[in-house]
Amino acid sequence: MKVNIRNIAGNWDKGVALDKHTVRSIPKGSNESGHMQFDTIRSEVGEALYQLKYRGDWDQVEPLAQELATRLPSLFPNIGLIVPVPATNYRPKQPVLEIATALAKKLGVPSFDNIVQKEPAADSAPQLKNLTTKAEKEAALTDRFSINDEITSRGRWNVLVLDDLFDTGASLEAVCAVLRGYRKIRKIYVATLTWK
Repeated sequence: MKVNIRNIAGNWDKGVALDKHTVRSIPKGSNESGHMQFDTIRSEVGEALYQLKYRGDWDQVEPLAQELATRLPSLFPNIGLIVPVPATNYRPKQPVLEIATALAKKLGVPSFDNIVQKEPAADSAPQLKNLTTKAEKEAALTDRFSINDEITSRGRWNVLVLDDLFDTGASLEAVCAVLRGYRKIRKIYVATLTWK
């Protein structure tokens, strides 16, 4: 895949996104139900991620994991484990978790999907994707993440935190904040497939 890697800043030691999600989106007019339709062009990574998340094309997991496996070791030395960002919405199969599992196999490191626990939002809370500012998202995520100490071996490791899309960075920063307090974590690296 062709990528355009960009550094992303936050409360982690180093972070990157592989490519922009949407290159161009032009309104085409409304459909018969009155919903606006768009002619959307995505990057290669963005299109693969879109097909995976919204079209259920699980064949996209391997090429996305391979792209990460090809690019990340030279950017992040000594990755010791991978932590996928907990999903916002329930799905029987979670795209980020599937990619993290495949990537971990390729890198020969463990993936821990339960180290960072996310408490569900209150029923009356707005969905995170419907919030527009970082401050709104931070407020919605306050005290929702915690650590589950499931690493049984001694030592400290560099962790790769994996997510699909970088927007404001509020979710990633909330996850990294709790990981900073976990005694078994040394450096925190962040990688997302795309940025908004």
